[in-house]
Amino acid sequence: MTSNGLTIADAAERTGLTAHTLRYYERDGLMLGVSRAGSGHRRYTEQDLGWIELITKLRATGMPIREIRRYAQLVRAGADNERERLELLATHRERVRQRLAEVTEHLEAIDRKIDYYASVIDTCDPDAALSAPHRVADADRR
Repeated sequence: MTSNGLTIADAAERTGLTAHTLRYYERDGLMLGVSRAGSGHRRYTEQDLGWIELITKLRATGMPIREIRRYAQLVRAGADNERERLELLATHRERVRQRLAEVTEHLEAIDRKIDYYASVIDTCDPDAALSAPHRVADADRR
């Protein structure tokens, strides 16, 4: 990082995003305000990278762009809107928790099928005790 901040290429490398994505984030109002060098080139700070990390996590957990944009607008506006920020994040957290519960339920169904097929294979395969003794022991307990 130079004393003026990271270039867009450096920021892209650090965040794992492309320069195109970083430009899109800025153009679409998701960034808080990336400073510019005298040449007009973007210069990213550690604070900018932290913000990018947050919005990347929000996107990865399914927050719509319009909500991230609204959250960024609220942050840029400064104090006295913390309640609205809290509500936005709390609503998103509840959606994430609901999706997590659904995925956990699906995973449990997959685990049950895996256990079933493992026990079927263990009872049919005379060499199963050599390759997976824990499965035979588990099947014997059933």
